[in-house]
Amino acid sequence: MREIPGRRRRLWFRRSEEPALLGAALTCATKWQWPVLPGVGLKAATGRDSRSGQDQGCACPDPECVVPGAHPFDPGILAASTDERMIRWWWTNRPTAPIMLATGGSAPCALSLSAIAGARALTALDAMGMRLGPVVATPTRWSLLVAPYSLERLGELLYAKDWVPSSLRFHGEGGYLVLPPSETGTGQVRWERAPLTGSAAPWLPDVEAVVDALVVASNGAPDGGSRLAY
Repeated sequence: MREIPGRRRRLWFRRSEEPALLGAALTCATKWQWPVLPGVGLKAATGRDSRSGQDQGCACPDPECVVPGAHPFDPGILAASTDERMIRWWWTNRPTAPIMLATGGSAPCALSLSAIAGARALTALDAMGMRLGPVVATPTRWSLLVAPYSLERLGELLYAKDWVPSSLRFHGEGGYLVLPPSETGTGQVRWERAPLTGSAAPWLPDVEAVVDALVVASNGAPDGGSRLAY
């Protein structure tokens, strides 16, 4: 019995010393019940590529891949899981693989904008007093996580709008989103608004409330256009 506390300490230290990507994937899958899977990742840089500072290409077979490293490939999106043993097996074998969230169903969905528009949107939404959930940022796009929605509901929501910001994209059922602290061909993925620490899954706003706020925030550009059109 005297050895139990010692064993617990060793387990705690081992968990705390886990690689960052594995630890983040486990948090998403086991604490928040977000289904995740490893992304395809980047191909190993050659000596010449590393010296020239060129971006690494995608490890998938497509030489013209437009989202290098930041998409599922093998396994496919349907393999996303919340099972701890599966998560550990994946990231033990591929410790640098990006974390891909399978959006929709019971998992979070997201709205994303170009990085410039995303930064402007957050400033505008904060000024409006809009409560936001976690926000994922890459060098090219910012994604606002929202509560799960169906494709049918999204269609009804967009049909009721005269227009929405032109840079807005939707990550719903059957989609995916790369999560921090992944690294992709465009650079490091980070939390612009990190989930609050705690045992419960992060709070997520309703998609309609966020879309409505983004439409309001997009109005009023000096030339009469959209402030979130980039």
